[in-house]
Amino acid sequence: MDWVDKLERRFGHLAIPQLVNGLLVGQLMAGLVVLLFNRNFASYIVLSRIALLQGQVWRLITFLFQPLWLGGVFGILNLLFYFWIGNALTRLWGDFRMTVFFVLGILGAWASCLLVGYATPDAIFMSMLFAYTWLWPEQTALLFGVIPFKMKYLGWLELFFWAVNFLTGSLAVKVSLVLGLAGFLAFYGKELVVWCKDTLAAQKRRRDWENRNR
Repeated sequence: MDWVDKLERRFGHLAIPQLVNGLLVGQLMAGLVVLLFNRNFASYIVLSRIALLQGQVWRLITFLFQPLWLGGVFGILNLLFYFWIGNALTRLWGDFRMTVFFVLGILGAWASCLLVGYATPDAIFMSMLFAYTWLWPEQTALLFGVIPFKMKYLGWLELFFWAVNFLTGSLAVKVSLVLGLAGFLAFYGKELVVWCKDTLAAQKRRRDWENRNR
Protein backbone atom coordinates (compact mmCIF):
# COMPACT_ATOMS: atom_id res chain seq x y z
CA MET A 1 0.00 0.00 0.00
CA ASP A 2 3.03 2.32 -0.29
CA TRP A 3 1.56 3.80 -3.46
CA VAL A 4 -1.49 4.98 -1.53
CA ASP A 5 0.73 6.57 1.12
CA LYS A 6 2.58 8.49 -1.58
CA LEU A 7 -0.70 9.65 -3.09
CA GLU A 8 -2.00 10.73 0.30
CA ARG A 9 1.06 12.83 1.05
CA ARG A 10 0.56 14.69 -2.21
CA PHE A 11 -3.19 14.71 -2.70
CA GLY A 12 -4.57 14.08 0.78
CA HIS A 13 -6.45 17.39 0.68
CA LEU A 14 -8.68 15.93 -2.04
CA ALA A 15 -10.18 13.32 0.30
CA ILE A 16 -13.98 13.34 0.40
CA PRO A 17 -15.22 13.09 4.01
CA GLN A 18 -18.31 10.99 4.76
CA LEU A 19 -18.18 9.58 1.21
CA VAL A 20 -19.95 6.30 1.96
CA ASN A 21 -22.68 8.01 3.97
CA GLY A 22 -23.27 10.52 1.18
CA LEU A 23 -23.59 7.78 -1.42
CA LEU A 24 -26.00 5.76 0.71
CA VAL A 25 -28.16 8.82 1.41
CA GLY A 26 -28.21 9.48 -2.33
CA GLN A 27 -29.30 5.90 -2.99
CA LEU A 28 -32.00 6.20 -0.35
CA MET A 29 -33.33 9.40 -1.92
CA ALA A 30 -33.21 7.95 -5.43
CA GLY A 31 -35.01 4.83 -4.24
CA LEU A 32 -37.74 6.91 -2.63
CA VAL A 33 -38.21 8.87 -5.86
CA VAL A 34 -38.55 5.59 -7.79
CA LEU A 35 -41.03 4.12 -5.29
CA LEU A 36 -43.14 7.19 -4.61
CA PHE A 37 -42.99 9.49 -7.61
CA ASN A 38 -41.49 8.19 -10.85
CA ARG A 39 -40.65 4.54 -11.50
CA ASN A 40 -38.63 5.57 -14.56
CA PHE A 41 -36.34 7.86 -12.58
CA ALA A 42 -33.60 5.23 -12.35
CA SER A 43 -33.28 5.25 -16.15
CA TYR A 44 -32.25 8.93 -15.99
CA ILE A 45 -29.23 8.29 -13.76
CA VAL A 46 -27.81 4.96 -14.96
CA LEU A 47 -24.44 4.92 -16.70
CA SER A 48 -25.05 4.47 -20.42
CA ARG A 49 -22.60 5.05 -23.27
CA ILE A 50 -25.36 6.15 -25.62
CA ALA A 51 -26.59 8.71 -23.09
CA LEU A 52 -23.06 9.99 -22.49
CA LEU A 53 -22.52 10.49 -26.21
CA GLN A 54 -25.71 12.56 -26.20
CA GLY A 55 -24.14 14.90 -23.66
CA GLN A 56 -25.71 13.52 -20.46
CA VAL A 57 -22.41 13.66 -18.57
CA TRP A 58 -24.08 13.79 -15.14
CA ARG A 59 -24.50 10.02 -15.42
CA LEU A 60 -20.76 9.63 -14.76
CA ILE A 61 -21.57 10.41 -11.12
CA THR A 62 -25.30 9.81 -10.70
CA PHE A 63 -24.99 6.11 -11.54
CA LEU A 64 -23.56 5.71 -8.03
CA PHE A 65 -27.00 6.62 -6.69
CA GLN A 66 -28.72 3.90 -8.72
CA PRO A 67 -30.75 2.13 -6.00
CA LEU A 68 -29.40 -1.22 -4.86
CA TRP A 69 -32.68 -1.69 -3.02
CA LEU A 70 -36.38 -1.27 -3.82
CA GLY A 71 -37.85 -0.65 -0.40
CA GLY A 72 -39.09 -2.97 2.29
CA VAL A 73 -37.40 -4.16 5.44
CA PHE A 74 -34.65 -6.06 3.62
CA GLY A 75 -33.87 -2.99 1.53
CA ILE A 76 -33.41 -0.85 4.63
CA LEU A 77 -31.28 -3.56 6.26
CA ASN A 78 -29.15 -3.67 3.11
CA LEU A 79 -28.47 0.07 3.36
CA LEU A 80 -27.72 -0.21 7.07
CA PHE A 81 -25.32 -3.09 6.37
CA TYR A 82 -23.34 -1.07 3.84
CA PHE A 83 -23.40 1.88 6.24
CA TRP A 84 -21.85 -0.36 8.89
CA ILE A 85 -19.08 -1.86 6.76
CA GLY A 86 -18.41 1.40 4.91
CA ASN A 87 -17.88 3.37 8.09
CA ALA A 88 -15.74 0.60 9.59
CA LEU A 89 -13.46 0.71 6.55
CA THR A 90 -13.35 4.51 6.67
CA ARG A 91 -12.29 4.45 10.31
CA LEU A 92 -9.49 2.01 9.45
CA TRP A 93 -8.33 3.60 6.18
CA GLY A 94 -9.22 7.23 6.64
CA ASP A 95 -11.14 9.45 4.22
CA PHE A 96 -8.40 9.57 1.58
CA ARG A 97 -8.00 5.82 1.16
CA MET A 98 -11.75 5.35 1.05
CA THR A 99 -11.91 8.03 -1.64
CA VAL A 100 -9.18 6.28 -3.65
CA PHE A 101 -10.97 2.94 -3.22
CA PHE A 102 -14.18 4.34 -4.70
CA VAL A 103 -12.43 6.36 -7.40
CA LEU A 104 -10.75 3.18 -8.66
CA GLY A 105 -14.13 1.43 -8.77
CA ILE A 106 -15.65 4.42 -10.55
CA LEU A 107 -12.87 4.44 -13.14
CA GLY A 108 -13.47 0.73 -13.65
CA ALA A 109 -17.18 1.38 -14.17
CA TRP A 110 -16.43 4.17 -16.66
CA ALA A 111 -14.11 1.88 -18.59
CA SER A 112 -16.79 -0.82 -18.58
CA CYS A 113 -19.34 1.66 -19.89
CA LEU A 114 -17.09 2.76 -22.75
CA LEU A 115 -16.24 -0.84 -23.64
CA VAL A 116 -19.62 -2.55 -23.44
CA GLY A 117 -22.21 0.24 -23.26
CA TYR A 118 -23.24 0.47 -19.61
CA ALA A 119 -22.16 -0.13 -16.02
CA THR A 120 -23.76 -0.37 -12.58
CA PRO A 121 -22.43 0.40 -9.07
CA ASP A 122 -23.13 -3.15 -7.86
CA ALA A 123 -19.56 -4.42 -8.16
CA ILE A 124 -18.17 -1.29 -6.47
CA PHE A 125 -20.22 -1.93 -3.34
CA MET A 126 -19.48 -5.64 -3.62
CA SER A 127 -15.77 -4.81 -3.55
CA MET A 128 -16.36 -2.92 -0.30
CA LEU A 129 -17.92 -6.07 1.16
CA PHE A 130 -14.98 -8.15 -0.06
CA ALA A 131 -12.54 -5.69 1.54
CA TYR A 132 -14.34 -5.88 4.88
CA THR A 133 -14.46 -9.67 4.72
CA TRP A 134 -10.77 -9.83 3.84
CA LEU A 135 -9.83 -7.68 6.82
CA TRP A 136 -12.23 -9.16 9.41
CA PRO A 137 -13.24 -12.67 8.28
CA GLU A 138 -14.10 -13.81 11.81
CA GLN A 139 -16.30 -10.80 12.58
CA THR A 140 -19.80 -11.87 13.64
CA ALA A 141 -22.78 -10.00 12.21
CA LEU A 142 -26.55 -10.54 12.14
CA LEU A 143 -28.09 -11.66 8.86
CA PHE A 144 -31.41 -9.81 8.36
CA GLY A 145 -30.74 -8.37 11.80
CA VAL A 146 -31.51 -11.75 13.41
CA ILE A 147 -29.30 -14.67 12.30
CA PRO A 148 -25.67 -14.56 13.54
CA PHE A 149 -22.99 -15.44 10.99
CA LYS A 150 -19.32 -14.82 10.35
CA MET A 151 -18.32 -12.38 7.65
CA LYS A 152 -16.16 -14.93 5.86
CA TYR A 153 -19.24 -17.02 5.08
CA LEU A 154 -21.03 -14.00 3.64
CA GLY A 155 -17.92 -13.24 1.61
CA TRP A 156 -17.87 -16.74 0.14
CA LEU A 157 -21.60 -16.54 -0.57
CA GLU A 158 -21.19 -13.18 -2.30
CA LEU A 159 -18.26 -14.57 -4.29
CA PHE A 160 -20.44 -17.50 -5.37
CA PHE A 161 -23.14 -15.14 -6.68
CA TRP A 162 -20.46 -13.04 -8.36
CA ALA A 163 -19.09 -16.14 -10.10
CA VAL A 164 -22.58 -17.27 -11.19
CA ASN A 165 -23.34 -13.84 -12.62
CA PHE A 166 -19.96 -13.78 -14.33
CA LEU A 167 -20.37 -17.23 -15.87
CA THR A 168 -23.98 -16.77 -16.96
CA GLY A 169 -23.98 -13.08 -17.80
CA SER A 170 -23.36 -11.35 -21.09
CA LEU A 171 -19.99 -9.89 -22.05
CA ALA A 172 -21.18 -6.55 -20.71
CA VAL A 173 -21.99 -8.11 -17.35
CA LYS A 174 -18.62 -9.88 -17.22
CA VAL A 175 -16.66 -6.72 -17.95
CA SER A 176 -18.70 -4.70 -15.45
CA LEU A 177 -18.23 -7.29 -12.69
CA VAL A 178 -14.46 -7.45 -13.16
CA LEU A 179 -13.70 -3.75 -13.60
CA GLY A 180 -16.03 -2.79 -10.76
CA LEU A 181 -13.72 -4.67 -8.38
CA ALA A 182 -10.80 -2.40 -9.28
CA GLY A 183 -10.66 -0.91 -5.78
CA PHE A 184 -10.45 -4.26 -4.00
CA LEU A 185 -7.95 -5.69 -6.49
CA ALA A 186 -5.72 -2.62 -6.25
CA PHE A 187 -5.75 -2.69 -2.44
CA TYR A 188 -5.59 -6.44 -1.78
CA GLY A 189 -4.95 -8.16 -5.11
CA LYS A 190 -1.32 -8.94 -4.26
CA GLU A 191 -2.28 -10.39 -0.87
CA LEU A 192 -5.03 -12.42 -2.55
CA VAL A 193 -2.57 -13.96 -5.01
CA VAL A 194 -0.18 -14.86 -2.19
CA TRP A 195 -3.05 -16.37 -0.17
CA CYS A 196 -4.16 -18.48 -3.15
CA LYS A 197 -0.62 -19.76 -3.70
CA ASP A 198 -0.16 -20.59 -0.01
CA THR A 199 -3.55 -22.35 0.12
CA LEU A 200 -2.78 -24.48 -2.95
CA ALA A 201 0.68 -25.32 -1.61
CA ALA A 202 -0.78 -26.34 1.77
CA GLN A 203 -3.36 -28.57 0.07
CA LYS A 204 -0.64 -30.20 -2.02
CA ARG A 205 1.48 -30.87 1.08
CA ARG A 206 -1.53 -32.42 2.82
CA ARG A 207 -2.29 -34.69 -0.15
CA ASP A 208 1.37 -35.76 -0.36
CA TRP A 209 1.43 -36.52 3.37
CA GLU A 210 -1.81 -38.54 3.14
CA ASN A 211 -0.46 -40.50 0.17
CA ARG A 212 2.77 -41.33 2.01
CA ASN A 213 0.92 -42.49 5.13
CA ARG A 214 -1.72 -44.73 3.59
